[in-house]
Amino acid sequence: MPESKSRKKPTRPKDPQEPTVVKAEEGNPRWLVPTMLALLVVGLVWVVVTYVTSAKYPVPGIGNANLAIGFVVMFAGFALTLRWR
Repeated sequence: MPESKSRKKPTRPKDPQEPTVVKAEEGNPRWLVPTMLALLVVGLVWVVVTYVTSAKYPVPGIGNANLAIGFVVMFAGFALTLRWR
């Protein structure tokens, strides 16, 4: 079957009074990736140290709250991954 020819839309002349939109620079800030990776690694090390030392370290005296601190730090690193382009 023959294909129909597509119609071209007429080009609209640009209005000189129409404001030009300046696009923001796309990309990552320089600090994003190192901070994200550092938070993920520090949180992981925090949790591993807590398990290996039976919740005595990295902060002695708070017990299993060390696990919560480690997971919060890892979650902060994960939240930064959502901004990564």
